[in-house]
Amino acid sequence: MNESQLSNGDTLSPAAALAIQSVSDVERKISRKKLLYTSYVIAVLMLAYTFSFIDRQILSLLVEPMKKDLQINDTQMSLLQGLSFAIFYTIMGLPLGRMADSHSRRGLIAWGVGLWSCMTAFCGMVSNYWHLFLARMGVGVGEAALSPAAYSLIADTVDKRHLGTAISIYSMGIYLGAGLALIVGGLVIQWANGVGNIVLPLIGEVFAWQLVFLCVGLPGLLLVPLMFTIKEPPRKRMASQLQLAQQPQQAPLSAVVQYFKNHRKTILCHNLGIAFASLAGYGTLAWAPTFLIRNHDLTGGQTGLYFGIIVLIFGGGGVISGGWMADRWGRKGCQDAKMRVACIGALCGAVPALLYPLMGSLSLVLVLLCMATFFNNFMLGVGPAAIQEVVPSNMRGQFSALYLFIVNLIGLGLGPTAVALCTDYLFADSSRINYSLALVPTTALLCSATLSYLCLRHFRDSVNALQASETTQ
Repeated sequence: MNESQLSNGDTLSPAAALAIQSVSDVERKISRKKLLYTSYVIAVLMLAYTFSFIDRQILSLLVEPMKKDLQINDTQMSLLQGLSFAIFYTIMGLPLGRMADSHSRRGLIAWGVGLWSCMTAFCGMVSNYWHLFLARMGVGVGEAALSPAAYSLIADTVDKRHLGTAISIYSMGIYLGAGLALIVGGLVIQWANGVGNIVLPLIGEVFAWQLVFLCVGLPGLLLVPLMFTIKEPPRKRMASQLQLAQQPQQAPLSAVVQYFKNHRKTILCHNLGIAFASLAGYGTLAWAPTFLIRNHDLTGGQTGLYFGIIVLIFGGGGVISGGWMADRWGRKGCQDAKMRVACIGALCGAVPALLYPLMGSLSLVLVLLCMATFFNNFMLGVGPAAIQEVVPSNMRGQFSALYLFIVNLIGLGLGPTAVALCTDYLFADSSRINYSLALVPTTALLCSATLSYLCLRHFRDSVNALQASETTQ
């Protein structure tokens, strides 16, 4: 019985109606099961991202005790926070991103989790500056395996209509990790400072800040077996590739280069726009705790609690709000929704980013810091989601790695160091770190807004070109 017969007044027999109802029930059960599994995948990946940021962010609370014990200045400390990690994180991300397009993504992530957890713990076993520098490089190599594979995995698991929200939820790991690192790290520091240096079995005497590294590094190893509970989803393919029976799953490097050339304006404006927003974010994450300690006389425990709560609530709220807004506009037909949200977030975040370091009242500082943290993080979920919309599925890992290379080399590599250089050499006074925090992030956010705006037209062109050629395998 077809639709035309039903529309002319015919009715279904009880048996046919029961059969249709049974099919509908099965479809609902399948849909519910798929939703639960998709949520589980995103939750596991977010947990891995959370641990990576705990290991990455913990340094921001340890600036003063590490400077004292290692006899270093702000600029040297910033190299441990940014450049030592960023060099190998960005460089290794490129070959690991290519591997994510042809190898097991869950296996790649599991390997990375194990490596960065061990290297973070190793940071707690060395007391020489250059040994610590090398250990931070090792952390960067491990963490480079995560996001290119995770973005690709999520994009092949989640419905495209909800991709912005899904990657934003994954990106919440940044704020959960950073917030927990600040809160828990602050409590550990407060406790460890009260008991002085500690003697550990097999390791010997360690400083309080070394104990913190051990406490945050070793639990990450529990995630390794958890990664193998995730299945590898099938990869979506382009129509032209489906016509070739022998086409390898991984796109040839020449095809990747050609695709970049064809869409270079979209990719470069997007990557650089998010990179400058990242510079503002990493500069703030690295030095806002020290600013609160130096300029407002807070203890490490107080700073960890206050700034940790801000990062957890307002950082996480910002990235989810940005993803939700982009998906909503996208469902209404706005093809460049993700880049519009990135532009709006950068513009709205620039004003409180300029003002909070200059305020004398701690209460006003914290309120403005909440606003800056909320808006500045709009783009950190929509940024990687936007890349998935403008590149073919079998190139996602490589273009995600390129995105992370540019974003982290500029954001993580330069953000903490740019603030420190201004403090040490432009203002030449450690107590004037507030002026550095007002100058660097605000300038970076204005650059981000400009580049995101310039990207809009090119982004729409790339989306249209990809939609015309891509299908599901």
